Order: sequence, then structure tokens, then C-alpha cells
Amino acid sequence: MGQLSLFLASFIFMISPIWPLGENPLPGDPYVIVNKANNTFAYISEGEIDKTGRVATGKSKDLTPEGEFNIIVKAVDPYYRKKDIPGGDPDNPLGSRWIGFDAKDTDGRTYGLHGTNTPKAIGHFITAGCVRFYEDDIIWLYDHVPLGTKVLIVDTKKPFEQIAKEEHILE
Repeated sequence: MGQLSLFLASFIFMISPIWPLGENPLPGDPYVIVNKANNTFAYISEGEIDKTGRVATGKSKDLTPEGEFNIIVKAVDPYYRKKDIPGGDPDNPLGSRWIGFDAKDTDGRTYGLHGTNTPKAIGHFITAGCVRFYEDDIIWLYDHVPLGTKVLIVDTKKPFEQIAKEEHILE
């Protein structure tokens, strides 16, 4: 009887309305692409590339994880645990915004998109794994991406339009 109950519970869970149905993300949903090959990003919404810019990524190619991830944490003036620097402090390397994603089964507090207190680092391979943005760009992005937004990190010579079409984000 126990196995039958487990089967029925699993079946009901799979057909319940909370189970994700259809495409994810849906066309038009916000989507962020980071390209490690040239340290750039694109924000896509409503089927258009709305914003692009420069970023900084990992000192070595393996530090910034590649793949599609979900934004699961957002914070204003994030605390920098590694060196015990409070949010809002000018010495805080995370800048004014943190947008954490679930790479490598983390809780969104290990890998993220964030600002920087060193804007000259943008465009370089310099981070411990996160993606650093100019402050104006990360504030703009923070205001435009809800929790659950997908982030795709790639290392390719392809343009954003081609990447987005291959991922079925653009038509």
C-alpha cells in the first residue's frame, strides 16, 4: 500500500497547477545573457535586446560558471561576508546591488551579478566567479529583473542575437 500511495502522490504533484507547464522562460519574459568571451551582457525583454554593456568575469575561465541559472536572491547594499564589510561601505567590492543565481547548487549568495567599487575592473577577467557590472548598469538591471529571471552565461564568439535565437528567447 505504501508504494501505491507514493505513486499517487507523485502523480498528483506532477499534474497539479503548481507544476511548471509549457515553455520556461516564456517568450517576452526578462532574460539576461553574459558572454565571458568578450565580457559583455545583454538584457532581453518583450522579444527585444533592451540593454547591453560591459562586465568583468572570472580570473580564469572555470571561475564564472557557464549555463542557465535562475535569479533567486536580490539585495540592496549587500554585506560582503568574505572580508566582513557592511553594505554601503565604499570599500565593499560588491557595490550597491546583488542579484544572486543558483549556480552549482548554491543559495544565490555565492554566485551573482553585482556592482563594483572598482569600475576600472569592468571589461577584465578579474573576479573570483561573479559577474561585476558598472554601478549604473547593475542598478538598472536590479530594477528590471524579478526573482526567477533566467541568466545564461556563455563563452562564445556568437552575437547576442544568435545566442538568444538558439535559446528560443528571440524569434
